[in-house]
This record gives sequence, C-alpha cells and structure tokens, in this order.
Amino acid sequence: MSSTLPISQMQAWLESLRLKTLPLALAAVVTGSSLASWTGHFKWPVALLALLTAAILQILSNLANDYGDVAKGSDTEKRLGPMRGMQKGLITAKQMKNALKITVLLSCLSGTSLIIVACNSPSDIIGFLVLGLLAIAAAITYTIGTRPYGYMGLGDISVLIFFGWLSVLGTYYLQANTFSLSTVLPATACGLLSVAVLNINNLRDIENDRQNGKNTLAVRLGGKKARYYHSVLIIGAIICLVAFTLVYLNGWFSWLFLLACPLLLKHLLQVLNDPTPEGMRPKLVQMVKAALLTNVLFSIGLILN
Repeated sequence: MSSTLPISQMQAWLESLRLKTLPLALAAVVTGSSLASWTGHFKWPVALLALLTAAILQILSNLANDYGDVAKGSDTEKRLGPMRGMQKGLITAKQMKNALKITVLLSCLSGTSLIIVACNSPSDIIGFLVLGLLAIAAAITYTIGTRPYGYMGLGDISVLIFFGWLSVLGTYYLQANTFSLSTVLPATACGLLSVAVLNINNLRDIENDRQNGKNTLAVRLGGKKARYYHSVLIIGAIICLVAFTLVYLNGWFSWLFLLACPLLLKHLLQVLNDPTPEGMRPKLVQMVKAALLTNVLFSIGLILN
C-alpha cells in the first residue's frame, strides 16, 4: 500500500464531513441560546450539549448526502460543486455505511445526554426523543432511500423546520422549559437564511440535478424564478428580525444585525444579475458567511440587551 494513501483517504473523509457547513448549523443553537439568555434562562451544560448534537447531526446529513447522491448517480463529473470522497473513489460504499452507523450512534448518545440534562418531565423526554429520531431520519432520507425527499423538492421546507424552528425553538425550550411566542420570528429568520444557503447550492447544481432526476425546488422553479425565490428568503429573514426587534427589544445594540444587511443585499443583487450556474459557486460561500454574520450579530444584540 502506498504511504500517501492514508493521507488521501483522510482528506477524502474531511471533504465528506464538510466541516465548513458546521458554523451555520451551530448558529441556530447559538441563536436559541441567546434567546434563552435574553429571558434569563441560559444554561451552559444544555447549550454545549445542544451544540454538540447539532454538529453531529449536520455531519450525519453531510455523509448521507454523499452516499445517496453517488448511489443515485447525481454526483457526476459535470457537477459544479467540489468532488467528495466517494465520487473520487477513495471511500467505498461499505466504508460510508459504517461511518453513517457510527454517526447515528454518536447522535443518539449526544441527543440522549442532552435530554437527560435538560428535560424535567416525562412528556418533554418523550417529545424530544421523537424529535431527535425525526431529525436523524430527516438527515438520512434527504438523499437515501427509494423516495428521498431531497429529490422531490422538499429539502427547503425540511431545512426551515430543522435548521430554523426545531433548532432555535428547541434550544430555547430545553433551557427555559417553556415555549415563548416571541422566539418564532428569530427562529423563522434563522431558518430562511439556511434555506437560502441550500437554494444557492441548488442553483449551482441546477443543470446537473435536472439531468439526473434530482428535482430540487430550484429545478422545479427554474433558474429565474429560483432567484426571485432567493429574494423572498433573504428579505423575509430581515423582516422577521426587524419585526422582532421593534416589538421586543430596546437600545441601539439591538440593531447590530443590520450591519450584515449590506452584505446580504449585495449578495442578492449579484445572484439576481448572474443567470449562470457557474456564477453561483462563489455565491455559496458568500451566502454562508452572510447568514452566519447575521445570526451572530443578532445574538450579540440579544445578549447585550
């Protein structure tokens, strides 16, 4: 065996883990924890376990996506996105299945620990166990199975639910042990920004996905309408945060998230004015950074408030 093979395999696994996607997944937990801090319910152990669980679930989703897309033949050489380990032939299907099993086990352990530490009633324990299992199932069945929902254009609503409402509201509830209607607007904003990241990814791969039967919402809408849809996502997120701040917060520091708006709007104009899939490649990283910055600034404003 060549001495360079382990290094190549390590690089392949790092590519499949897609560690660069973790900050945005963790941003939802940070937002939920900041809301808990704002209402005087912040709990460090719960917040840290929520961060760990969110990170493992995101990695599970990334690995499952690689396995499912390669198995279904949608990850081809024509795809504009970066090649992953399985696509390069450095990770076998058996190895990826084993990695998925290990990651599912880790997510169960982390999620169970979170529930034990955070939940005080049998109903909360049962409820969050069900939600945890649903999150694991959603991460796997996005591209795996006979009818993966990511191939039917349902990925966007799933991201809104799991990266917005469930992540933010769930993190808040686990610390406050109560639901607050005020948290819905920030949770929706967080989810919409995450959906915008997915939409840019799908716009980049729209031609390859269309040719290989991966009917994402971008494929169903077409490039032009998907860009208008992108506008709705970003503007909708900003409106949610503005509405929350007007109703619930005071002080100039509550508006810190507006510092990210020029970056969001610049990104949006570039997306609207570039009709090519190739042009979306740099826009993906740009959208991730803008979404992350918005969430972080909003969270800082909450803590200062």
